[in-house]
Formats: sequence, C-alpha cells, structure tokens
Amino acid sequence: MRTQVAIVGAGPAGLLLSHLLDRAGVESVIVETRSREYVEARIRAGILEQSTVDLLREVGLGERLAREGDVHRGIYLQWPRERHHLDFVDLVGRSVTVYGQTEVTKDLGRAREAAGQEIVYEVTETAVHDIDSERPYVTFTDADGAAQRLDADVVVGCDGSFGPSRAAVPDPATWERTYSYSWLGILADVAPSTDELIYAWHPDGFALHSMRSAKVSRLYLQVPNGTDVAEWPDDRIWDALAARLGHGQDGWTLTPGPITEKSVLPMRSFVQQPMRHGRLFLAGDAAHIVPPTGAKGLNLAVADVALLAPALAALLRDKDPALADAYSDTALRRVWRCTHFSWWMTTMLHKSDDPFDAQLQLSQLRWVASSTAAATGLAENYAGLPFGY
Repeated sequence: MRTQVAIVGAGPAGLLLSHLLDRAGVESVIVETRSREYVEARIRAGILEQSTVDLLREVGLGERLAREGDVHRGIYLQWPRERHHLDFVDLVGRSVTVYGQTEVTKDLGRAREAAGQEIVYEVTETAVHDIDSERPYVTFTDADGAAQRLDADVVVGCDGSFGPSRAAVPDPATWERTYSYSWLGILADVAPSTDELIYAWHPDGFALHSMRSAKVSRLYLQVPNGTDVAEWPDDRIWDALAARLGHGQDGWTLTPGPITEKSVLPMRSFVQQPMRHGRLFLAGDAAHIVPPTGAKGLNLAVADVALLAPALAALLRDKDPALADAYSDTALRRVWRCTHFSWWMTTMLHKSDDPFDAQLQLSQLRWVASSTAAATGLAENYAGLPFGY
C-alpha cells in the first residue's frame, strides 16, 4: 500500500487527523490494533473544551454534538460543609461541553466511512521503519494473518503509550510523575444528581460527580494504588460517594442507581520530547499523559492534531517545512501548560497522608472560591486555551 500519511492508531487523534488532512487534500491510511467496535466502545474522557467544540463544528462534525452535547457554564468546588460554583462564562467567556469520547469517536468513524477512508482494524505486529529517510513505512500483520507494508511520506503515531511509535524515537527526553492514588470510576444508569460537575475534597479522599448524559452518571472515588474492584461492592461505592459528595448538605441528595461498569484508573503524568523525529510525528497519548482531574487528555490530543494537520499539508502539498519543523516546540508549550494544570488540580483535591498538605489544600480551595483572579486562572485553563497557545 502507498499513501501520503500513514497514521498508527484509530482513536480520536488519528481519526481527526485523517479528517483534517482529507479536507486539506492530503491522503492518509490508518492502521489500528483493536476492532472498530472496541475502539468506539472505550470509556474515556467526557469533557470537551470550547476550542475542541469549535473545531469539531468548523470541520463538519458538530451536528450530533450540538444536538446531544450538554453545555456547562462551569463546575462546583466542594469541601466539607461548603460548595462553590465557578462560572466559566462569566469569568472567561468560554464554556465546556459534556460529550463522551466514545461519541466523538463514533462521529469521526462515520465521517471517515462516508469519505471512503481506508482504516485497517485488528492488525498485529505493527512497526515503523526508516523514519530518518524521506521514505518511511509501516509494517503489520492484517486480520487474515497476511504481512503488509504501508509506504508513506510521513508517519504519525497516534497509538498511545503502549504503541510502537513512542519507542521509535531514539534517545528522547522524558519526564514522569506517578501519583500515590488511583480513581475507582463507575458508570451508573441513573440521572445525574447535579447540573454540573462536582469536584470534592474530603478527608476520606477525593470524589467527582460527572455525567455522560441525562440518564447516565459517571462518578469517581480516590482509592489506593493496586485497589481491586472486587473490594468495592455497589453499596460500599454509593456510601463512600454519598459521604464525600455531601449527601444531605443543604438539602442536596445523591441518587444511587444500577452500576454498569467499574474500573480502576492509575494516575500519572508523562511527557516525551521531542514530538517529532525525522518523518515520524507523535500526537496525543503517544507523547504525553495527564491525570484526568483537569479534563485535558482528549482535548490535548485534539490540540496536537489541530497543529499537525496544517503542518503536514504545508509540508506535503506546498513543500514548505516551516510548520512541521516548529510542530514539536509549539505543541509542547501547550502540553506543559496542561500538564501543570492537571497536576495542580490533582494535588489540590486529593488526600495525602500529610495533615500539613490537607491544610494547604483547604487554603488553596478557599482562595480559588473567593478570589476572582484565582477562579479566572482555573476557568481559563479548564475551559481551554486557544489552539496554538
């Protein structure tokens, strides 16, 4: 096979990149380890920044998003006996939208199918080759067991932290932070008990009340690393959520319901630099991981490909390498900003074993809730900085 851009990974980053390249007149082929059904069913992020929403609408992917997405003006910050609303629209003129990554992936998959895009699912033994040359290529074994080779002008790794692309960059600089706690996340078939997300600090540990739709709630509890889901029966989960989220406080109630999915998510930060080597470019989780507290993961991947698509179009169509040469440095400015914000939100809200830390966290929460300047900083980062920051 031959194409201009070989994309490894059919998650939101790879699919959106293909969509943007197609609009710029650049051909691509995507290869993906998982099946299409698996990719579209993965439960991941659910909060879209304003910049992400604007881009999806601009490139013809906003119809179902506009119909089914739930626009939120802000979030609630909470600690025992206090709950404060931060209105992002009042503070920075920007909102966020609740629309699951699964739905974004479905919309992108349908758009690529309608455009006749070639996506090869269920491949194995994927490897990238000759990235230092002008003729890189990708090899893999297809679902029928046949060895395949995909020649390209450029290879883009959108294959996450365990794919072959990240490892293909020789001698990168890396930074990593592993946190001492995880999230126990659930999906429940019950209407959300709140109109907007609640981020709760509590002496027992952090809790988050999020949602996926008007009928499905998404909730999280801070738990120790290595927690076994089997240790958390449904009743224990709802009791802990009720305590940490303030059930009964000022008349607010948490409504439990049938839990349909449970998982434990470790918390870590990771950045690899550079995000380009030769004719290989990295985007999304292949280059960086953030803890989910700041709702940055999916949005950061979208920001990457929003930069990368015009850079590759200029390189391949116009023979102008300037944007491609600047891609890594430009993308990393936003990566580090979002990495810091995610770290800040995480360390402000999660219980540690140090009572001194607890008092610092409460002081910080009171400051954010009472200072317009502090609240504006949180709102600006949470609702999303413009692309190219």
